[in-house]
Amino acid sequence: MTNPTRRSIVAGLAAGFVPALARSATAEDMLKLRELYDANQNFSALAKELEGRTVSVEGFMAPPLKADIEFFVLTKKPMSVCPFCETEAEWPDDILAVYTRRGFDVVPFNRGIEVTGELSLGPRRHEDTGFLSMVRIENARFSYG
Repeated sequence: MTNPTRRSIVAGLAAGFVPALARSATAEDMLKLRELYDANQNFSALAKELEGRTVSVEGFMAPPLKADIEFFVLTKKPMSVCPFCETEAEWPDDILAVYTRRGFDVVPFNRGIEVTGELSLGPRRHEDTGFLSMVRIENARFSYG
């Protein structure tokens, strides 16, 4: 067995360090719904940092507010009824409005999806429905999780 040289030690450390950097860069793009707000219900530092950047978020498509609409609501947990239409429904605390590039097909409420698009913060009222969103993913596309 040969003794390790300084060069082999540095190369070995670098080999372990580079994959860790790649993982953290990829993980940075994945945003969890709970990371959007801080304890005071203000936008989190992470959300502010990622505003305008492309991010991915996993969740469930809530039943749409109406047919032929250009956005849907992403929720943390599956919801079988529209939380905004039923007075008895539990109002979700972690939601995100998702505006797609093109129309979309409704996904079953209990099938997980991953949404990717540009993070947008601040109030915006949908012209046709009056739905007010505080945070959105725009120019979005989604795939099954």
